[in-house]
Amino acid sequence: MPKPPLSYAAAGVDIDAGNALVRRIAPLAKATARAGAEAAIGGFGALFDPKAAGFKDPILVSTTDGVGTKLKIAIAAGIHDTVGIDLVAMCVNDLLAQGAEPLFFLDYFATGRLEVDTGAAVVAGIAEGCRQAGAALVGGETAEMPGMYAAGDYDLAGFAVGAAERGALLPRADIAAGDVVMGLASTGIHSNGYSLVRAILREEGLALEAPAPFDPEASLAAAFLRPTRIYVRPLMPLVRAGAVKALAHITGGGLTENLPRVLPGGIRARLDLSALAPDAAADGDAARAARVFPWLRERGRIAREEMLRTFNCGVGMALVCAPRDEAEIRAGLARERISARRLGVLETGEGPAHVAYEGAPPW
Repeated sequence: MPKPPLSYAAAGVDIDAGNALVRRIAPLAKATARAGAEAAIGGFGALFDPKAAGFKDPILVSTTDGVGTKLKIAIAAGIHDTVGIDLVAMCVNDLLAQGAEPLFFLDYFATGRLEVDTGAAVVAGIAEGCRQAGAALVGGETAEMPGMYAAGDYDLAGFAVGAAERGALLPRADIAAGDVVMGLASTGIHSNGYSLVRAILREEGLALEAPAPFDPEASLAAAFLRPTRIYVRPLMPLVRAGAVKALAHITGGGLTENLPRVLPGGIRARLDLSALAPDAAADGDAARAARVFPWLRERGRIAREEMLRTFNCGVGMALVCAPRDEAEIRAGLARERISARRLGVLETGEGPAHVAYEGAPPW
């Protein structure tokens, strides 16, 4: 008896499902259109006109990132509409740290078998992140690869391009001893340290649908899937006004490794750990989200240095400015309901830039 003919669908790749997903997400991408981009989906490439976006002599800045093992929690919990925000945030906050305005974004979604509802929920989050950042979602790639991923699993990568006028990039060359380091509150863990988080959850034997011990108003899944805060809209006006000397996106490596990346040699950042607690009056959501850090340190028996290198510890973005600009920056961020606290000052040091800590942390 002859064997039946093979097909792509029989091999596990459903082109019709991919087309259905494109139809579902096209309106989401269109809603992110901005000056310089039409945000059309379906072509072989996307165009962007920096002149139409208002730039005269732009320097382009590009970034790429993912969401890491936070995806494992999203997949296990069946909550897929926030990790797309994380994906955008990880990229556009890096652009911001260079002083660049995000212009457009592309995503890569890879899975073993395409579930259209799941893919649409993920892309809806990506579109929401782009809306928050003012970036156009101009395209992406959906890869269905049977045998590469376990059932239900998927992975994400994001790619963002931004621009700054020539001569306006960060960090600035006038960073000096005496400058102030401010910490902008995070909305919890953001998107780094989740392999350690998952190890603690396994050890504790906690179910994701159970109330969070550190936040009984939320389930563990909801608490750990709070999306990464996007700082673009609150900070870009301050960057353009010249009030900001440097920004450091506090991701993997924490304050310990990320802040020195934007400081010149011979500078030490002396930070007071007691200032890490966000101002609840200015930013109640951040104060609530920050309760996770004492719980993680206690349940994981995590050393102080490990906490500071693994987690953001309540600071999603560090900012360096001259003392005279601190009040203006604080007021501007307060209008956006973002807690911004002085963490410390820069001082003359020896060798490569580094961080020195003092005081007791709030966790």
